[in-house]
Amino acid sequence: MAGTLALGRWQLSRAAQKVAMQAGMEAKSTMSILDGRVLAARADPALELHRRVALRGQWIPERTVFLDNRPMNGRTGLYVVTPMRLEGSAAVVLVQRGWVARNFMDRSHLPTIESPTGVREIVGRIAPPPAKLYELSGSDTGLIRQNIDLAGFAVETGLALLPVSVQQTGAAGEGMLRDWPQPAVGVEKHYGYAFQWFALSSLIAILYVWFQIVRRFIYPRRA
Repeated sequence: MAGTLALGRWQLSRAAQKVAMQAGMEAKSTMSILDGRVLAARADPALELHRRVALRGQWIPERTVFLDNRPMNGRTGLYVVTPMRLEGSAAVVLVQRGWVARNFMDRSHLPTIESPTGVREIVGRIAPPPAKLYELSGSDTGLIRQNIDLAGFAVETGLALLPVSVQQTGAAGEGMLRDWPQPAVGVEKHYGYAFQWFALSSLIAILYVWFQIVRRFIYPRRA
């Protein structure tokens, strides 16, 4: 009982940490919009995660990558990620531009997207790199790949990538949807685990009372 109670309390403490993390994310999202050049000048851009940002720069369309098996609105397709070189800076930001449907009849077919030339302005949310999925050997290369690693992609392309990415927000456009799921930290999971541990502790108590106390009086042992 002591062990299961301790595990339940530990899960509740983890949930409290996640609640504080969620509150921090929401507070960041309500802060004023950060300028892209200010973001590039930060010693640790990761400290600005989940804050809104406005980027001004040029797309590097030849380095566009499509991430496979990415859902949006209940459909599985591709995330489109394209580096943007910030105006007046050598820094490059990897932008998660949106979602496109996958051609399941011809999986090598690339969807048509627009990458306007010249200086562009976009708004978005500072985000971690796209979440990694299970991948087979060799599936992290090419135009269509399963995952993308920022450090590895920087070496592959020779670009001065910042250690964060940006999820472009706004209405659908340039052939892509942008109905990004809201960032979540999984608080409910810890509450569920805590309930299971407390339920197991209660079960141990009930079984002990039944077999060690109640049963001895109801069914006394025969000589």
